Amino acid sequence: MGINRLQRAFQVVEKNGDKAFVPYIMGGDGGLDTFTEYLHFLHENGATAIEVGIPFSDPVADGPTIQRAGLRAMEQGVHIDDILGVIKEVRPTVDTPIVLMTYVNPILAYGIERFMERCEEVGIDGFIIPDLPYEEQELVLPYLREMALIPLVTLTSTEDRLERIIEEGSGFVYAVTVRGITGERAEFPEELTAFLARLREMSSLPVLAGFGISSPVHVKHLLPHCDGVVVGSKVIELFRKGEVDTLKELMQATRVVKN
Repeated sequence: MGINRLQRAFQVVEKNGDKAFVPYIMGGDGGLDTFTEYLHFLHENGATAIEVGIPFSDPVADGPTIQRAGLRAMEQGVHIDDILGVIKEVRPTVDTPIVLMTYVNPILAYGIERFMERCEEVGIDGFIIPDLPYEEQELVLPYLREMALIPLVTLTSTEDRLERIIEEGSGFVYAVTVRGITGERAEFPEELTAFLARLREMSSLPVLAGFGISSPVHVKHLLPHCDGVVVGSKVIELFRKGEVDTLKELMQATRVVKN
């Protein structure tokens, strides 16, 4: 489970000559039945892994689209246990790796050890925790067992800091493509491609680009420089509009790159 399932997923992608596509959805946005439907859809349409957000009242890294999704889930009374319960229910038929994106406060409120034990029980494969500094990783590391702590790295990180973060990370490296919060962008910083190339030289883990990616054009522009992409705001928007064919096209964009 956990790191092993993530490793296998990336190995399959590489063997097929493709790149990884990791969609983000907010747990409970639209209700728990809808959440279940989204997990099945993404699994059936070839997501490499699925990133699931935990609704939180102060999501500092999230742009407007993801913030609204979190608010909708909270307004429906969705709790961490509800999200984990759905994941446990679908696990027999959805073996795609599932990574939770959460902030530190919900983990602390739940109880770190209790939270991690529950996540392991339901089949969570890893965590992305945007407001957990590298220096504070020990808060969760002792409880991860076989689950991954996926490092977030940014354009403003120093070389020394990048090396330390990447060396201790697991699962994959999440390369933030922009300066600022999540959300769609018209273009990316000029230095991004060099940044991604540097990360791939430094890391034995797959390097995935995320934040601001919203079209097949964006995906094709970035794929030569990384091992895959993470797409959040656009996935939420397309699900909300019922534009599943457009979402399928976006997911297929990572499969056009062959060795």
